[in-house]
Amino acid sequence: MATIANMTLEELRQMIDETVERRLKQLVGEFEIDEEELFPDEEIDTRTLEEVYDSIDRNMWTPPPGAKTSLELLREDRES
Repeated sequence: MATIANMTLEELRQMIDETVERRLKQLVGEFEIDEEELFPDEEIDTRTLEEVYDSIDRNMWTPPPGAKTSLELLREDRES
């Protein structure tokens, strides 16, 4: 293994990443999250990010004209 003085920036970053990864595993262990195990009754979403954004745009709710803003609602709630 090269000394730190002889490493490229990328080699140094890789060494740091590996060291941090190793130390985290020692301290907290490895976490493997199985979505099916966490949410057995839910279907895994296979949409692309673009499809999700399109869905958000199509289903976005716009308040009617003259509706109170969230700040106005918050102030009203704090006053009561």
